[in-house]
Amino acid sequence: MAWKIEGLLERLGIHKDNTVGLALSGGGAKGFSHIGVLMAFENFGIFPDVLSGVSAGSIAAALYGSGLTPQDMVECFTEASSFGDFTEWSLPKEGFMKLNRFGKLLQSWLPVSRLEEMKTPTVICATDIDNGKSVGWGKGEIVPRVMASCSIPIIFNPVRINGVNYVDGGVLRNLPAWAIRDYCDTLYGSNCSPMRKHLKTKTSIIDIAYRTFHLMMKSNTPQDIRLCDHVIAIQNMSNVRTFELSSLKKGVTAGYDAACRVLERIHNN
Repeated sequence: MAWKIEGLLERLGIHKDNTVGLALSGGGAKGFSHIGVLMAFENFGIFPDVLSGVSAGSIAAALYGSGLTPQDMVECFTEASSFGDFTEWSLPKEGFMKLNRFGKLLQSWLPVSRLEEMKTPTVICATDIDNGKSVGWGKGEIVPRVMASCSIPIIFNPVRINGVNYVDGGVLRNLPAWAIRDYCDTLYGSNCSPMRKHLKTKTSIIDIAYRTFHLMMKSNTPQDIRLCDHVIAIQNMSNVRTFELSSLKKGVTAGYDAACRVLERIHNN
C-alpha cells in the first residue's frame, strides 16, 4: 500500500536518489536511546534525509529534525529532573494526566513551530482513535502533534486536532517505518521497545494500562520491522521504566552502541 504524507513529497523531491530514512519507535524513557543512535549516525557521516517518529520517537524526531544536535537534545532533557516536570494530574474523565507542561517545554526547545519549517523533513505519527487508523503528519504545528503521538490511552488525555481525537501512535504502529518507506531508498528503524517477558504485573489500573500498552506495541512492531532495510534493536533497555528520566545516560549509551554495531556491519560488507 502506498502511503501519502501531506507535504512530504514536495520537500523531498520526486526523484531524489540515495535518500536515507530513519524511523524512531515509541518506548517512553527508552527513547533516550534514539539520541545515541543519532550520535552514531553522525559519527559514521550519515545524516538522514527524512525522519519519522512515534511517541518518544516523535520527540527525538522533532528535536533532531528541527536542527538540534544530539548533544543539544541531551542538554534539553538534563534540565528536566523528574516526570513531574512534564505532566500534571487530571480529573480521570479521559486520562489521569495531561501533557500540557511537556508541551510548553517542547515549545521552548524547538527553534521552529511547524513541520514545514523543519531542517530535515519529519513525519509525526499518532493514532486517530475516532476512526481507528494510523496517521502521519508532514505539515502543521509540531507541539500538539507530538503531544498526540505521546498520549498513552488511559494514562494521558487524548489530544484533539481539527475536531479529531488522537492518542499514542504505538497503539497501532509503534515503529513508523510505514510513514516514510515510500520516500527513501534506504530505511533504518530504531526500535527501543524490547518486551520484558518475565514481569510480575502490579494490580493498579495505571500499571495494568502500561503493561497492556506494551503488549500492543510488541504485537504490532514486526510488520514495520519487515519494511526496514536495517533495524537497530536496543536490547538492554528492557528494565527501564516508562517515565524513568534518570536513564538518560544509560539510554544514550545503549543506542549509540547498538547503532554502531549495525553500521559497522554494513560498512564492513
